[in-house]
Order: sequence, then structure tokens, then C-alpha cells
Amino acid sequence: MPGVGPVTGRREGLYQFLETGIISPAGMNAVEMNAISLGHSADQMMESAGRAIADVARKQSPKKVVLLCGKGNNGGDGMVAARYLARDTDVETWYLDQQPASPGVERQRHLLGYCDVPVFRFRCKSDLGPLPERLRNSDLIIDALLGTGSNGPPREPLDTCIAMANESGTPILSVDLPTPGVRARWVVAFHRPKTSGSLVADIGIPIEAEVFTGPGDVTLLPRRGTNAHKGEGGRVLIIGGGPYQGAPYLAGLGALRAGADIVRIASPVFEPVPDLIYERLDGAVINRDHIPRLIELACQADVVVCGNGLGDASHDVVCAVAPHCKKAVFDADALRRPLPLAEETIYTPHAAEFTRMTGLVAPADLVQRGRAVQSAAAGSTILLKGAVDVISDGNRVKFNRAGTPAMTVGGTGDVLAGVTAALFCHLPAVDAAIIAAYVNGRAGMAAEQAIGGGLVPSDLVKYIPRELFCKGVS
Repeated sequence: MPGVGPVTGRREGLYQFLETGIISPAGMNAVEMNAISLGHSADQMMESAGRAIADVARKQSPKKVVLLCGKGNNGGDGMVAARYLARDTDVETWYLDQQPASPGVERQRHLLGYCDVPVFRFRCKSDLGPLPERLRNSDLIIDALLGTGSNGPPREPLDTCIAMANESGTPILSVDLPTPGVRARWVVAFHRPKTSGSLVADIGIPIEAEVFTGPGDVTLLPRRGTNAHKGEGGRVLIIGGGPYQGAPYLAGLGALRAGADIVRIASPVFEPVPDLIYERLDGAVINRDHIPRLIELACQADVVVCGNGLGDASHDVVCAVAPHCKKAVFDADALRRPLPLAEETIYTPHAAEFTRMTGLVAPADLVQRGRAVQSAAAGSTILLKGAVDVISDGNRVKFNRAGTPAMTVGGTGDVLAGVTAALFCHLPAVDAAIIAAYVNGRAGMAAEQAIGGGLVPSDLVKYIPRELFCKGVS
């Protein structure tokens, strides 16, 4: 990632923030993409995975091994394993010769051609005629047909291949996740298990790929369907303004650019921004007379953002409206005691606001800072803004270093609150906060690169869609 360097110093303390247990295929894809963005290539991971498969297979002391390889990266892992096993084991590979095949499979298939490994291609059921006898005469079958990226049940000729493997009576070792229908005796998973009972192999993914944000996290945002209707992108209500008039509008623009369909600004102050719906509140500040209408609007919204430009005279209103919000992002002036609490809540403080809302001083040391946010976040999610952001829901802890010192200008946090709200319409609170922190930081970096200096918060807004909706490693 341009402009972003590794964290300096010792990293032992960061290991406490690694998640454990089963990881979803989507979550694993995000970790792998983050690793690639740090320079740990897909080929490196494939090589490590294949060697791990071979090591597990050798523990069964097989004399004859048959590998069944698909056309995705799972098949590439299997072909790497075949190269290693060929040194001391009678091994043959059967692979699904269909397009499109992953680039990794193509490279590994080419390398396999320089090894003493018989390779059999199959494209249809009739190509599998000799396979049952070869499976019965082997000591181990390695299932590398379909991995975590597969969708739906296997189709022919994989259906027949799976049936032949199961009927052979030969024990099966599956790669990362059993191909649907395969009765595996063992599963060797990479980095973290994708199903219970798996053996887990380390494939060298850097710790920062999991505990720091990256482009892979953005892939967790569901993509809008082709038949989407108005409102499905999310309805966001922003309550703020009065003493400071620009803040709620910056939050509103952030929410729109992050994919919300309908954004209302409930404020005593009007600004002529035609993209936003203005809900007029009489008076100079938001007061108790506005509570009934604000509750009505909050009940209609998917997510409520509260606090931007609000001042310190309206906190009783915030606390009265909060219990009626399904989901809420509390920012800026809403971050004071007693803390408002919605059914699901995200708080987005900077260091001084964190102290005001918790009574705790955020430590300068990154690991201690992570622990402090984790402890304070019980029952909610906190996105603590800083040179390195810290995000936690009391369980998970993640750090975000995307951003630039040019973002210290007032208002960038308001944009972040709006982005967080738009993502919160579709994601769990902690995922929404993680992705928002990364995307907002990347947008700031892109704005600085384009402008060169003198960044204003509205500059971020135009770059948010590029960072959020353009998949891939940058």
C-alpha cells in the first residue's frame, strides 16, 4: 500500500489479538488478500500449503498416492504436494482440465511437467474410466478438487470423481476443506481451520495481514444485486448541527458516497446540499421539543448518526433518542456521559473523547492501546481514531494505519462517521467500523496524492467510492 510502512519495533504483543478457531471462507480470502498487499504472494502461500499437505501425507507412510486436483487454487496446492511427494513416493495426479483455470494451477501444472509424476486430465465422465482401479490400489487419496472459493454443489464430472473416491475404500486427505460429498478421514487446513477437526498448517501469513486492516477487508461488504430497489442501499439519519453547521452535512455526504441510498439531516441549520434530505428542526440548537419527531425519524432509519456539530447542550436529547435506534453511530459531542446506547452501537472517539466517555487515558503504546479499547468496548464497538486507529467490539481487536497527517484537519472524522453508518446498514458493527476506518484513510491518502496539500474534509468524499467499490489489492 503506497505511503504505508510496516509497524516498527517488536510485535510479540500483537499476537494476543490474533483470532482463533474456525474462519469463514470469506474471512480467509480477506486475510490472504491483505497478505498479498503486504508482499506475501499467492504463489508463496501455495508453495507452503503444498509442502504442508505432503508432510501430512507422509505421516501415513503411503507407498502409492493419488491426487485429485480441481482447476482452482486448491488444485494448485495439490500439484505442489505432488512435486514434494514424488521424491520418495509413487504418486500420480488427476486434474480437471477445464477453463477458466486459476493462474496458480496453470503455473503448478507447468512445473509438474518437469517431475516424475504421471498426470491424467479429465474433462468428462468417460475420461475417468481407469480411475476406480487406481484409487483402490492406492494407499492414500488427496482431495484437492474444490476449495473455500467454490459455490454450489459439485457438477459432473466432479460428481462421478467424488463417488469413485468414496467407493474406493482408500482413506482420503482433504485440502483446506473437504470437497462437498467427499468423506475425508483427515483435513489439513491452512492458517486457520475452516471446519472442525482439521489439522492446521502455518503457511507464513504475516501477523499484520490479520490484525491490521487491508484491501481484503473491503471484500466483506456485500455487493448490491442487479435487481436492487431504492432504499436497499440503506437509510441513514444524521442528527446534528446547531453550533457547528458543516459537520452533519459532511457525515451525510460520507454516507451517500459509501452506498447509502437515502440520507436525512435532522438539524436546526440548513445547507444547500441537494443530495441530502433536510429535516428542519426549529430553534438554534436541538432540544427536548424535538424528541418526538427525532424518535419517529430514528425508527424509520436503518442507522442513526448522532453528535456531529451538536454542541454540549443537547445530550439529554441524544440519550432520549438512542434507545429507539436499531443501530447507531455516536460521534463527537454525543460522546459524553451518560453514554447513549442503541440496540447496536458504534462509538467513534478521538483520544480526548475516549477519555471523556470512559474516564481512561488511551495509552501511547499500540498494544496497550488495543487492550484499553478492547476492555472499554464491552457491549458495543469502539473505533478509536488516531495516527493508528484501533477498532474493537470487546472480542476482536484490529488496527488501521491507512491515512495521512493531512487528515488532522477538522471534519474528516465526520466523513468517517457517515461512511461507518452506510456500511453498518449491511454489516456487523465491528466489520463496518474496520472497513470504514480503512476506506476513509485510503481516501485521505488518495486526496493528498491528487491535491498535494491543504486537504479539506470534502476532498475525501470523492475518493470513497473508488476505495470502497473497486475490489482488488492496491
